[in-house]
Amino acid sequence: MNAIFNLQRETNKLWPKRKPTTQSLLRSPFFILAISLLTLFLLLFLSISTFQTSKSLFSTQTLNTQKPQCGKFHASSREGEKFLWYAPHSGFSNQLSELKNAAVMARILNRTLVVPPILDHHAVVLGSCPKFRVTAPNEIRASVWNHAVELMKSGRYVSMTDIIDISPLASALLRAIDFRVFAASFCGVDVDSTCANYLKPGSSSSFDILRECGNVQSGIEGNIGGCLYAVKEDCRTTVWTYENGDDGELDSFQPDEQLKKKKRISYVRKRRDVHKTFGPGSEAGSAIVLAFGSLFSAPYKGSESYIDIQKVKNSEFLPFVPEILNAGKKFASGRIKDPFLCAQLRLLDGQFKNHWKATFQGLRQKLGSLNQGDDQPVNIFVMTDLPRGDWSGTYLGELASIEKRFKLHFLREEDRLVAETARQLGKRGSRGNLHCPHQKSPDVLLYIEESVCSCASLGFVGTAGSTIAESIELMRKSDVCSILNRTAR
Repeated sequence: MNAIFNLQRETNKLWPKRKPTTQSLLRSPFFILAISLLTLFLLLFLSISTFQTSKSLFSTQTLNTQKPQCGKFHASSREGEKFLWYAPHSGFSNQLSELKNAAVMARILNRTLVVPPILDHHAVVLGSCPKFRVTAPNEIRASVWNHAVELMKSGRYVSMTDIIDISPLASALLRAIDFRVFAASFCGVDVDSTCANYLKPGSSSSFDILRECGNVQSGIEGNIGGCLYAVKEDCRTTVWTYENGDDGELDSFQPDEQLKKKKRISYVRKRRDVHKTFGPGSEAGSAIVLAFGSLFSAPYKGSESYIDIQKVKNSEFLPFVPEILNAGKKFASGRIKDPFLCAQLRLLDGQFKNHWKATFQGLRQKLGSLNQGDDQPVNIFVMTDLPRGDWSGTYLGELASIEKRFKLHFLREEDRLVAETARQLGKRGSRGNLHCPHQKSPDVLLYIEESVCSCASLGFVGTAGSTIAESIELMRKSDVCSILNRTAR
C-alpha cells in the first residue's frame, strides 16, 4: 500500500506542471459551464424583452379598441349631443331618488341623461355622507358599470324606464338614452351582441370589451380631453347648488373636530354652482360625456348631503308604468274589495330590526282608531320582510290570530297576478330601449305592493325612515289610485 502511494508521488514528479494553453482553457469544464450560463442568460433576456414589447403592443391595441368611441358616436345622428351618466346605489327607492336628481342635473346642463338599469339590492354601496365615509366616485362608477354588464350577460337587465314612467320629464324637454345603448355605442360594441342569448356558448368578447371600456368611462384612467370628464367631487367635499349666489361658500354642515382628528380629514364642504362648474366655458362643458358618481342626497342637520337645488323644480313623483299600477289596482279592487289599511313593516333590515317595538306601536295605534265595535273585520294589506314562520310572539302574529277582528292580505312572488305582470313587461320590452329575446322576467313584487298601498282607503302605516314608506306616501299624496280610476272610465 505504501508503495502505491510512493509511486504516485514519484509519477507526479516525472510530469511537472505546465502553463495552461488556450486550447486547454477552451476544453476546461469550468469554461464550458460559464459559456453555457452566459448563453442561457442572454436567451432569457431576449425572451423577456420580446415578451414585454409584444405585451406593450397588445395592450396599446386593446386600449385603443376599448376607449370610448367619442368620434364615431359624435359623428352619427347624435351630432352635437352631450351626455350625463351617474352611479346609483343601494335599493330601488334610493336608485329612484338618484334618477330624479340626475334628471335635474341633466336639464340644467342641457345633457342627455343616461338611464341606468335597476341594480340588485345593495350590489353597490355608497357609505355614509354624514360620517364622511363614502366610496370614491371613480370606484363607485366602476362598480355600477361592471354590475350593469353582469346584468346584461345574465339576461337580468331591466332599465329604470321599464318600471318607471319618465314621460312627465319629457314635458321638461329632458332627453334620455338607455345605459345599454349608450355603453355599446361608446365602447364600439354591436348593441345586439349585449343580449346574452345572441352569443354562442362560451363567447363573451362583447362583455369583456364592455368591462375594459368601463375602466375608461369610470375615470379610473383619468379624463379624456373632449370626450370624458369624470367628476371627482362627492358629498364629503361638495354640495351642488344652482343660481343661489353661494358658489364657493362653506356649507353649514362640516365634519366636527373629533371626526377630523379621527379620520384625518383636512378638507371642508363647500357649496358650488353646478352650472358654473360643469356648464359652457368650463373644462367639463366641452366633454361629450360628463360622469358623476352617486347623486344621492337627503336632508341632514339643516343642509342637504349632496344636492341642494330648489330653483329648478324636481319632479317629486314619477309613477310606475301602467302595467304595474293596473296590477296594484286590480288586487285592491278585485281581491281585497273592501276598504283596507296598508301596513309596510320593514323588520329584518339592519337599520330597522332594532325598532320593532316602535314600528308595531304605530300600527297598533292606527288600528285602535279604526276598530270601533264594527262587526266586520278590518282589512289589512301587509308588506313585510318577516317570514310568516317568524310571526309567533310578535304583534303580526297576534293580528293573524284574531280573524274576527282583522283580515290580513298579502302578495307573493308565486301569485298569478305578479307572474303575469312580470311576463307582460318582459314580453313587451323596454320603452324605446333594446329588447332582448328570452330576457328573464323582472322582479315586480315590490312595485305592485307599493301600488296596492296607494289605494288603501283606510290609511297607511309605514316603517319610519324607510325609503319604501316614503315612496308610498308620495304615491298617496299624488293620488295615483284616483288617477287610475279616472283613466279606467
